[in-house]
Amino acid sequence: MEKEIWLDYFPMWGIFVLTIAVVMVSMRIGRYLGNRRRRKPDHESEASLGTIIGSTLGLLGFLIVFSFGLAAERFQQRKQILLDEINAIGTTHLRAGLLAEPHKNEIRDLLKQYVDIRANLPNIIMQSEKLEDARNRSEELQEEIWDHVEAFAKAARDSEMDALFIESLNKMIDLHTVRITVFHYRIPTTIWAVLYFTTIVSMLTVGYQAGISGKSSLKVGIVLALIFTIVIMLIVDLDRAASGSLQVSQKPMLELQHKLKRVSESEPWQKQQ
Repeated sequence: MEKEIWLDYFPMWGIFVLTIAVVMVSMRIGRYLGNRRRRKPDHESEASLGTIIGSTLGLLGFLIVFSFGLAAERFQQRKQILLDEINAIGTTHLRAGLLAEPHKNEIRDLLKQYVDIRANLPNIIMQSEKLEDARNRSEELQEEIWDHVEAFAKAARDSEMDALFIESLNKMIDLHTVRITVFHYRIPTTIWAVLYFTTIVSMLTVGYQAGISGKSSLKVGIVLALIFTIVIMLIVDLDRAASGSLQVSQKPMLELQHKLKRVSESEPWQKQQ
């Protein structure tokens, strides 16, 4: 999968180093400027700087919460879409059992192949060529299943069971595109740029106040850098739908895959309809 935002060029440890460096360097520069300003008699008071620092840190906190909310929402969307697709495939498979032969067995076999591809998507999502092949093969299987639907129409069948099957099949096809597309739903580059810019300004003001007061800001800088970096890494991890360590569990899809495999051997699902 192509890199979509500039942070994608950094591994997680690189983001850790980058964020720590941004915070510490910004505070160091701010402290240097504050020390120079303190030598002048008309320098700002700590109290006046406190308001500015409070405002910038408050804005930074808002941006962090906003970004985390976006990433968490995307994560929940991916989870829900996966469950919706599993339900749609399962329902389509069940309703295929109500169809006449040879449609029933042929469609169920195609659905089994379809699930095998869908279950393997997370393993190839970062490999553009394999992902494209999987998408093409999924669409080919959809077309083969739809050929059976066209056969219903040519046979002039007007069955309620056929209509139910077509309804679930349509939903399954729609979710195919949605599930692949949702991997590209990321926090926009502009938001990341604003977040880091606000971080730099906030840390500059913190360091500047420390320089004006003449107090050491090393301990404060380390604490701020670690806390901010941990939160940023969590947001990045949630935002990386394809490569992050926080991934939507594929267990439900794998369970469906095993279930369809058993069905192809023993046909027990008809009793569950």
